[in-house]
Amino acid sequence: MFTLGRLIRSTSTSNIIAKRPLRLQRVSFVRPFTHIPYSSMATSKINKWVDENQSHLIDRLAKAVGIPSVSGNIAYIKDVERMAEFLIEQLTELGVKAETRPVGKHQLDGKEVDLPPVVIGHIGNDPNKKTLLIYGHYDVQPALKEDGWKFDPFTLTVDPEGSGKLYGRGSTDDKGPVLGWLNALEAHKETGTELPVNLKMIFEGMEENGSDGLDKFIESEKDKFFAGVDCMCISDNYWLDTKTPCLTYGLRGINYYEIRISGPDRDLHSGAFGGAIHEPMTDLISLMSKLVSPQGEILIPGVKDLIAPVTKDEQEKFEAIHFEMKDIHDAIGGDVTLTNDTVKTLMGRMRNPSLSLHGIEGAFSAVGSKTVIPCSVKGKFSIRLVPNLGIKNTTDLVIKYVNDEFMKLGSKNKCQVVLTHGGEPWITDPNHYSFRAAHKATETVWGQAPDYTREGGSIPITLEFANILGVNICLLPVGRGDDGAHSTNEKLDTSNYIQGTKLFAEYMHNLAAEQA
Repeated sequence: MFTLGRLIRSTSTSNIIAKRPLRLQRVSFVRPFTHIPYSSMATSKINKWVDENQSHLIDRLAKAVGIPSVSGNIAYIKDVERMAEFLIEQLTELGVKAETRPVGKHQLDGKEVDLPPVVIGHIGNDPNKKTLLIYGHYDVQPALKEDGWKFDPFTLTVDPEGSGKLYGRGSTDDKGPVLGWLNALEAHKETGTELPVNLKMIFEGMEENGSDGLDKFIESEKDKFFAGVDCMCISDNYWLDTKTPCLTYGLRGINYYEIRISGPDRDLHSGAFGGAIHEPMTDLISLMSKLVSPQGEILIPGVKDLIAPVTKDEQEKFEAIHFEMKDIHDAIGGDVTLTNDTVKTLMGRMRNPSLSLHGIEGAFSAVGSKTVIPCSVKGKFSIRLVPNLGIKNTTDLVIKYVNDEFMKLGSKNKCQVVLTHGGEPWITDPNHYSFRAAHKATETVWGQAPDYTREGGSIPITLEFANILGVNICLLPVGRGDDGAHSTNEKLDTSNYIQGTKLFAEYMHNLAAEQA
């Protein structure tokens, strides 16, 4: 299934770039930047080496994808450990002082087992260089061929139609980006190029299952392994579309709630008791209908008042994003957006809070008709959090509002509002020197300036690193918006994998140039 001949003939990086319809009229080449000579000479050699060794780099990804490191299933526990060992071997060969560290135990499928170890490594300790910390994860989501995959999900498969897409679980989330850093290291080693920064790295094996234990590890190593870190880079997100590279400087957080309504001590027959009792489902539907309007407005008093006003810099960044309404219409399979204004749509996805209703537990949902009155039900909803809307102050508003509205119903049932889990929002300074370095690297490698985006979803560990280490974190994605992370037929385009390797190398050299 994994054949390189077709790939090299039909999907070389130069051919892909030449054929892709980049919107060149939007690309500006009139803002040149100047590397220090050392950097420009070095990255030229590195890029040449990367182009000449594509098959070798893709083979590395094939080996990684071939290890089914599913962290959420005890049947794959040895494979997760094997993936950590694979990284240790690869890093050691590249001159990195690497090791695994335990991070505790957890319950998995009813058994207490060791958490997957973190892989840490460092190379370089020059006090005159910046120290960059990189993060990634080596575990993946579950995947079975019968789920609807075109190919075996744990065999890296080059699209036989010649598109250059590399199909396989973990190809884009997150093994491809992790190996992009290893590729960049190898390029430096093989070309005899001095690494322009000191590099520290941490790769975890539990990201797809909650990152259990990692926050405690970061805290315990704050003044040890992580000492001296100047800035951090994470590549675990994606472009907004399929054409425009981006840098990400913010993530929405999340609060997940349940409204629990209980009444009689057993399910009842509606023919015998309908019209005689307060029905839990009726109360729940009434309450959930008062949380959010059909236009997406959060109806909980006080939430809107907490949202930070849009700054001029923010407005300009959103207006500059290369985004068309067709992009989102294609992504969702139709035109059901709240507005056709691109900036309002982007802010709705990235900057502003949202409230979504997710489901009702305890209600009859099977095929057919059943005249049951459920004795207790749970309504599930979440609020995506933004700066100023934190876990606690949002929860205080939610609990008060739902309880007040329940009292208005005059019901004899019982109501409880529960926060089941939460993650704070994160935002950083996009004008930091790390972002400047990433911006220049993107212009050099992709031939266009990046969009500046904020993610609508959450990467909770980002906030842990930011809060504990106090460093600026640049989210520098490799994959495209259609890569299908967590989905069937997950893929990474060959061009993004190869150019992503160059991007990381260029970024590191730009960090050195910023220092100079």
